Amino acid sequence: MKAVLFCQNPYAFGILLPIMDVLKEEGDSYLWFVKASIASKFPFKDEVHTSDIKQVAQFQSDVLFVPGNEVPFDVRGVKTQIFHGFAGEKKGHFRIRHYFDLYLTQGPYFTNRFEKLKAKHKNFEVVETGWPKLDVYGKELHKYRDEKKALLETHAAKKIVLYAPTFSPSLTSAPLLFEALQEIATNNSYLILIKFHDLMAVAWIDAYKKLAATTPNIRFESERNIIKFLLMSDILISDTSSVVYEFLLLDKPVITFRNSSQNIRWENIQEAAALPAKLSENLTADPFAKERSSIAEQYHPYRDGNAALRMVNATKKYIAIHGVPEKRKLSFLRRMKIHKIFGKSHV
Repeated sequence: MKAVLFCQNPYAFGILLPIMDVLKEEGDSYLWFVKASIASKFPFKDEVHTSDIKQVAQFQSDVLFVPGNEVPFDVRGVKTQIFHGFAGEKKGHFRIRHYFDLYLTQGPYFTNRFEKLKAKHKNFEVVETGWPKLDVYGKELHKYRDEKKALLETHAAKKIVLYAPTFSPSLTSAPLLFEALQEIATNNSYLILIKFHDLMAVAWIDAYKKLAATTPNIRFESERNIIKFLLMSDILISDTSSVVYEFLLLDKPVITFRNSSQNIRWENIQEAAALPAKLSENLTADPFAKERSSIAEQYHPYRDGNAALRMVNATKKYIAIHGVPEKRKLSFLRRMKIHKIFGKSHV
C-alpha cells in the first residue's frame, strides 16, 4: 500500500508519526505532504516529503491519512479522516464537507454520531480505531518519569501544573488567566509549564514568554510534542480545548475555564479568581476522579497502543472492498475551494 501522510498544521506531525511507524513495519511505502507554510517546522527531515501537490498526485497513493478538515479531491487514494483532537463540542467537528471516503473514529461518542451522518449522506464509511497520537499511552506511559523527577528537583517543586489553552480567539483563556497564573506561581511548590497551540496569537505568546523569563517556577515550552508534557504533569489547566480529553484519559485532574462542553466531568470555573483555590483542592482531594472514567469509555476506550495499526488495517480492508478511488465527487464551489488551498494537482 502507498500512503500519503497529509499535514496542513504542525500538530499533524505527532498524530501521523505512529502511522508512519506502522507503515514501515508493514513494508508499505509512504510520502509526507507538508504544506509549504509549515515546511520549516517539519521534524523528520530525513523522511521523503514534499510541499508540491503535483508530486503527491504523481506518487499515485492508495490512501491519504488526514488529521485536518480538507484534502485534495482529485488526488488518487482513499481520503481518510483521522481527526486532530477530541473536542466534539467545537463548531464543525461533525460537519460533513464531503471530502472524505472514510472516517476513522476515536471512540463510541464519535462513532455513533458519524454513523448517523453516514446513514444520512450515504457517501462514506465509518470505522472505530482509536487515535494514533495516544498510542504512546499504551506503550510508553512512563517514558518521561526521570525527566519529571529531575525538573521537580531542579525547581524544588512538588507538583507540575500544565497550562495548555486553546488558540481560538473566542474561547481562549490566555488573556483572562494571566494574573491568576501569576498568583499561583507565588507558591513555589508548583512548577508551571506553559504550552501553547501553534496558532495562538503572537501577542499572548510574547506575554507568557516574558512572564516565564521573569518567574523562576514558570517555564514556557516550545517543544511541539505536547504528549510529553501531558505525561509529566500532575494537573491540567485549560479551557475549551481537545487537550482536556487527552489529559483526562491519563486519569489525572483537569480544571477548565468556561468550557463549552455539554458533558463536563471535571472542574470548570467561571471566574479566574477561583483558580488558585480550585487548583489546591483538585490536587489534594481530586473530587472528579470517579466521573473521569465515563469520559475514557466514551471518547477513547483503547489502552493497547495499537490505534495506528487498526487505522492502517481499516484502510486496507476498505480498499479490498471498495477499491482505490481516483477522485472524490464535489460541488463546483468545493472544488474551487480545494484548488485555492492546495493548487491544482494535475497540469
